[in-house]
Amino acid sequence: MGDATEPTKFEVTDCAVIGRTFEEYAAMFDLEPAALEGRRVLDCPSGVASFVATATDRGIDVVGADVVYERSPEDLARRCREDREAVIDQLSEKRDMFDWSFYDSVAERRRYLRRASERFLKDYAAGQSRDRYVAAALPALPFERDAFSLVLSAHFLFLYGDRFDYEFHCEALRELARVAADEVRIYPLQGLDATPYDRLEDVLATLADEGYEATRETVPFEFQPGSTEMLVLSP
Repeated sequence: MGDATEPTKFEVTDCAVIGRTFEEYAAMFDLEPAALEGRRVLDCPSGVASFVATATDRGIDVVGADVVYERSPEDLARRCREDREAVIDQLSEKRDMFDWSFYDSVAERRRYLRRASERFLKDYAAGQSRDRYVAAALPALPFERDAFSLVLSAHFLFLYGDRFDYEFHCEALRELARVAADEVRIYPLQGLDATPYDRLEDVLATLADEGYEATRETVPFEFQPGSTEMLVLSP
């Protein structure tokens, strides 16, 4: 993590290895859990979120893909603890940068982060042996075309727009659409500084020219002020 003394910017020097819960995914992506039954779902990049583990418990056919799954359980546990606490330190100092209507407090946000990562780590080794967690990195995924009905992608594309260029974003979105038979949902559409990705309209125009249907839809979740939309991409 970077210097936490600047009050107007949330600093991350690398892609943070933190996770969200199934409940947070339902809000971020405006999902009805019952509607996931009978669908094959991909979470990419999945990180240390508990979405895959909890969805599996609910009988949903789900796979998580992330480059961090090359790490051992011990190494991944250490990294997510470090990143979680670094994030919480910044949230404590910069709480005025965020909307607390979902989490209520920094302590509650920390509980969500810890609950997500602990549930993930409990499932990680067994899940790898059953191919629930696949080591892979955008923009090249080891899945067949239309392998999944629904693809979810949280807190990566657009969020790190300051370090992944426009071409990478287009290639990554094409790849997510390639493996999705029905739709891709991406959240959020803002960067770490809470401003919208500056080439979002260019991305939408490029995808439309290539025959994709791309729409922005409101979701019942907000943490960064203004982060109330997801991108829905239909192949």
